[in-house]
Amino acid sequence: MSKLEERAPAIETSDNASWVAGEVAGCKFSDARLGKRLSKLLDVIGASPGKTLPGACRDWANTKAAYRFLSNEDVNELAILAGHFDATRDRARLTSGPVLVLHDTTAFSYMRSEPELVGLSGGATRNHGQASKGRASERLMHSSLALTSQGVPLGLCAIEFWSRSQNKDDADTKRPRARDVPIEQKETFRWLKNLQGATQLIGEPGRCVHIGDRESDIFELFTTAKRLETNFLVRSGFHNRTHEGRLSRDGLKELPVRALHRVELREATGAIRTALLEIRYCRAEVLAPANKRQTLAPLELTFVFAQERDAPIDATPLEWKLVTNLEVACEADAIEKIEWYAMRWKIETFHKILKSGCKAEDAKLRTAQRLTNLIAVYCVVSWRIFWLTMLARAEPHSKPTEALTPEEIKVLDALTLQAKAKSKSKAPAALPSPYLTPYIVAIAKLGGYLARNNDPAPGNTLIWRGLTRLTDILLGAELMREVMGN
Repeated sequence: MSKLEERAPAIETSDNASWVAGEVAGCKFSDARLGKRLSKLLDVIGASPGKTLPGACRDWANTKAAYRFLSNEDVNELAILAGHFDATRDRARLTSGPVLVLHDTTAFSYMRSEPELVGLSGGATRNHGQASKGRASERLMHSSLALTSQGVPLGLCAIEFWSRSQNKDDADTKRPRARDVPIEQKETFRWLKNLQGATQLIGEPGRCVHIGDRESDIFELFTTAKRLETNFLVRSGFHNRTHEGRLSRDGLKELPVRALHRVELREATGAIRTALLEIRYCRAEVLAPANKRQTLAPLELTFVFAQERDAPIDATPLEWKLVTNLEVACEADAIEKIEWYAMRWKIETFHKILKSGCKAEDAKLRTAQRLTNLIAVYCVVSWRIFWLTMLARAEPHSKPTEALTPEEIKVLDALTLQAKAKSKSKAPAALPSPYLTPYIVAIAKLGGYLARNNDPAPGNTLIWRGLTRLTDILLGAELMREVMGN
């Protein structure tokens, strides 16, 4: 029996990191000290997202302990995230309605003198225009993020890390054709693994709707969902898999328009515009790829085709072909599926927080497993930042104690009252408040949010900047109490 199998409970958090307790309660390491160190790491990194490990840990003793934890052979990403997975499941069970599970892959790029210790890059690696002292290396992550239908992230429910052993350009030209390789030996198999893992974790297959981009248009994924009695909604290519040939681009355009729906979308320039979508849908029997039809039976699936009407000349028209095993019986059903798929972009926001907020690609750890362990810790911190941002928008009447510690609430109250005392405005101060939203706004103000009447709700960048500054203020308040004795 391995040490990881000889599990002993190991949870202890500091008073000012009560949120950490919920995310590590299900973690059980072979040594209780590993659980305590994970709690400490989440505490300090969550308080200072974007800082280096030495910057977050503040002294050499804690920094060295963090490095030892990340390099411990009994620590891996599943052990680190076990408690977070359990918390995700518990949060999902407290909600009603569908649980949207977003799946996507991202790559973390590094420059290393020994790139083989991390994994060779399969493509271009960032270098900020500077001369490099190393070679490109890459660690890939396929994550599955659970959301409510209102867009509140419940947490990760499955994850897969891997590295490539060779560059695509250096690959053996005599390797077998992709169609002849079993799916279990392909990178795309991670879609099936995460779909199964996430479904089993949530424990309610009928509530889950697994959402993916065109890379997830895999017939084996459709079959796996049927076996697990769960649901999927993925963006499909325009290849035809039906007897009638109705699912080509031209065939779908011949279907009658069943609904019109307006959506907001962001251009590559960052500008936001409104698109009017024509929505068509149909039910059809879908065949497996030709070389697999003897082993995989046809499936009855629904296709929803959304195409932008009268797109601007300088814009790329929006065009989605979605495939799902869910029924679409009316206009409302079709619009619902469009809105669900539009939430897929939230997992890219989650990956952005990992890279830009926590600066996961700036880590200097030398091996793949150490980097993976650190990214797993960053995943929990990134979820919390995303959760705080979206909770205030989707559930404005949430209580502040659901997301913030008593010390954070007390300091934000004091800062708001102090700012009110210095201002000339006669309006009442926003804090103290029984609701969470004013506290999220106060955190965003610390990150540079102006909170003018017409300003949009604060985003993740403002929240992670504000959390970092709030931590510094809390540290100053703690030092002041020690110096002044009260």
